[in-house]
Amino acid sequence: MNPQTLSPPQLVATCYVRPMRGGAQSHMLIANDGNAYVVKFANNPQSPRVLVNEWLACSIGRALGLTIPEPAILSVPEEFVERDPSLVIRLANSTVKCSPGPAFGSRIISGLGAVDYLPESALHKVENLDEFAGVFALDKWLCNSDGRQAVFCRKRTFRAHFIDFGYCFNADEWSFPDSTLRGLYAHRLVYSGICGWHSFEPWLSRIESFPFSTLQAIAAEVPREWAESDALFHLLERIDSRRSRVRELIAELHKSPHNPFGSWRQEQP
Repeated sequence: MNPQTLSPPQLVATCYVRPMRGGAQSHMLIANDGNAYVVKFANNPQSPRVLVNEWLACSIGRALGLTIPEPAILSVPEEFVERDPSLVIRLANSTVKCSPGPAFGSRIISGLGAVDYLPESALHKVENLDEFAGVFALDKWLCNSDGRQAVFCRKRTFRAHFIDFGYCFNADEWSFPDSTLRGLYAHRLVYSGICGWHSFEPWLSRIESFPFSTLQAIAAEVPREWAESDALFHLLERIDSRRSRVRELIAELHKSPHNPFGSWRQEQP
């Protein structure tokens, strides 16, 4: 395995750009490496555990060879937060400042522009459409309790980049309530090329042989402010124990009335 997992040495936020959409109320910031990041803060409305989920899932997915924006842990200085009035979290009845300290960042994709939606008629132009099978296997492994999200970056052709893993492990619950339809992308056309177990390779085999030591190395980067070490280690054990169940979870969808794998004719895995 050739991981692309861990981020460079700690980055520092230097410039504010704009707020972003989404329940975690992330903001776009520039870091001292000159790159832009979508940043989620520890006091976001969902939970600081969402930052752990993002770091673990993005790092694991990149280690599997999936196209996922580079994750990073950004240091956000207190004076940086205080001087910018836009760095706030809006709650039901109040507004609070984003918390300084370590925050999760997802590096902005470079290119001629990224869109978060393509009509079905344009999906055939996506050069890595086969990776939707791989990220589906990842979402089943990590029990992503949300639908699959992707952005499409155009250079010569479109390329899908898989984003938003905050609801892995059932968000802040860190439980694994498996459900057949969870983790699916809205346009089922992306699964039209799946015609057997070989369509999930090489990602499925990499999941089944994923070393626990690699999980530990990824988790070692998680700031203490985001999660207690005992709870995090217990989560890693649960993740590791689920590797052998991924085929079963995929097969359950294949055998269900909602089967999106129309080209997969074999009945038994």
